[in-house]
Amino acid sequence: MGQRFSRLLNAVLSAPAVPDGLAYPVAFGFAGAHLDLPEEDVAVAYLRQSVACLISACQRLLPLGQVAANCILWNLGPHIESAAVASQNREAICFTPLLELASMRHGSLETRLFIS
Repeated sequence: MGQRFSRLLNAVLSAPAVPDGLAYPVAFGFAGAHLDLPEEDVAVAYLRQSVACLISACQRLLPLGQVAANCILWNLGPHIESAAVASQNREAICFTPLLELASMRHGSLETRLFIS
């Protein structure tokens, strides 16, 4: 995802703004720094799009309609912002090796839940 994101941003900006080969969160942060965006705004944007992607996956896996999904995202808005602000005051740690391994294997599975 980081490679796709960097290629997309570089194409949109018509300049090598984000190097290839970065993990997605790092590429996202690198892009925010390159665009000279406030750190808090970049953190909020990253968390919001991460939650939106999870809700989108839930829509495909569960009986969850568009209205309900958007209500969930809307209601989580203040919590996403407070989480982003709180993370600036402490070190954020994310260690999910099984999720990362499953994500890496997903592309080579014969039957997949999501085509990516």
